[in-house]
Amino acid sequence: MNFFQNPQTWLQDSLSATWFIIGTTPINFSRVLGLIIILTIVWWIAHAIERLFLRLAKSNSGVALSDSATYAFSRISRYVIWFIGSILGLNFIGFDMGSLVIMGATLGVGIGFGLQNIFSNLISGIIILLERTLKVGDFVDLQSGVMGRVSEINMRYTRVTTNDAVDIIVPNSEFINGRVTNWTFGESLRRMHIPFGVAYGVDKEVVKNAALKAANNIKLTTEDELHKTDVWLVRFGDSSLDFELVVWVGIDGVRAPAMAHAKYLWAIETELHLAGIEIPFPQRDLHLRGGQLEVSLITK
Repeated sequence: MNFFQNPQTWLQDSLSATWFIIGTTPINFSRVLGLIIILTIVWWIAHAIERLFLRLAKSNSGVALSDSATYAFSRISRYVIWFIGSILGLNFIGFDMGSLVIMGATLGVGIGFGLQNIFSNLISGIIILLERTLKVGDFVDLQSGVMGRVSEINMRYTRVTTNDAVDIIVPNSEFINGRVTNWTFGESLRRMHIPFGVAYGVDKEVVKNAALKAANNIKLTTEDELHKTDVWLVRFGDSSLDFELVVWVGIDGVRAPAMAHAKYLWAIETELHLAGIEIPFPQRDLHLRGGQLEVSLITK
């Protein structure tokens, strides 16, 4: 049928023309368009459900859900809706359960030959969301050396943002199979050990008072009946008395340990200087004996 002879009939024939057949269902433009509409509606419903969970968590609706539980339920519900919608779409274009079983078997072969890592990450993502051992906002230290704040948890990967604002994409299987130190899993406080040394002969009590004063000047310091700041003499060094400032820090210090460590060292050096306490440093002494030069390294 020519378009110019009968445009309406030509359009109907074009829309109903069979492109190929799946099972007993002819696939044409109308069915493909219907599949796109179904997937679009499913995508919209999935995001609407996710936004609903977030609104319930933020409102005073009486629904007692923590932030981690809200995030987990919203993500899982979205993935479930996507899966159901995909099944409905496949059925609409002619896939029956037998075809899906064949696809599952084919997928299993693919997993065995090269997709096992992707499949492992998907399963690991579901485990993370269900167990809630990891949540957005946690500060983690991975066995691979990655350290930072969890910004996003997806089915295949988790996004970790370092304190230098670098986003690192970590496969979910690393959180299941490797060692993970979650600094904010159950306790928002962390005890830090800040090492420093002073010269021999200095009054230990003066050193302790100076270090405690330094800790009190840092806003990161947290102290109560259960969390006390203290100063320990930990070692008789080669040329110094080695101390540690043992201090508890809040969530800001937990999430930025390098920054907290630097702040305490800065404050300790300031207080030791004000107290007139000498900090040992290496010096080179030159000795001339019998026409030969001897160099010795002495820490003072």
